Amino acid sequence: MRPPGSWAMVAGASEGLGAAFAEALAERGYRLVLLARRAEALEAVAAGLRAKTEVVTRALDLSSPGLEAEVRELLGAREVELLVCNAAHAPLGPFEQQPLAEKLKALDVNCRAPVTLCHLVLPGMVARRRGAIVLMSSLTAFQGSPFLAVYGATKAFNASLAEALWAETRGSGVDVLAVCAGATRTPGYLKTARQQAPGELAPRQVVDEALGALGQGPLLIPGAFNRIASFLMRRLMPRAATVRVMGAQTAKLLRPGPATKTG
Repeated sequence: MRPPGSWAMVAGASEGLGAAFAEALAERGYRLVLLARRAEALEAVAAGLRAKTEVVTRALDLSSPGLEAEVRELLGAREVELLVCNAAHAPLGPFEQQPLAEKLKALDVNCRAPVTLCHLVLPGMVARRRGAIVLMSSLTAFQGSPFLAVYGATKAFNASLAEALWAETRGSGVDVLAVCAGATRTPGYLKTARQQAPGELAPRQVVDEALGALGQGPLLIPGAFNRIASFLMRRLMPRAATVRVMGAQTAKLLRPGPATKTG
């Protein structure tokens, strides 16, 4: 049983899915530790939640080598009962045209940061025999994703990590979940989307499905359309064809023209 006023920590909480997770967790009675790179945007999210719950914020770079020490100092004696790793960096375009620094930043934000945060909170959860971790993955985790090559590979890492930790912690009172989301109407997505994607979801729908799926297995694909499409692509299509389809969809984001907001 989760004690009243338990702490939840959300990494990447300044907009989109992270802000939606923060809102949903505040509604469920959690106190919040919110992390993000952009201080002003993070404080705007926090300001809207402080009437509901206690909120602690820290503007930090999740790719920083000092992440562990900074978060450890921020938490102090706070015991995190639920961790959401949502922050992500997604270099878009042909691999050979992307700067190495952008590729390495994706590894740091998308892989090293979740490992670091899990390292900080999981031992306490196991010792208390309660807690949950949500690692945001993506439908790009299931096959190579042309023009999002490094991002897709990092999301495969997240899904694999979550499944392994889920198995390791079974029977301990701790649950770990990878959420493999498809197109989601976040501000970042809407800046690049040229048209509405099949199966596109609102952030809050993804969040509510994710929180509702805790305790039901190691992996969730939000949205019925996305679950069916993913099953068909992984089970019935040749893998090479699936990779080509993913590449064709992502290539649309590279075409010039005004982005169209949807939803």
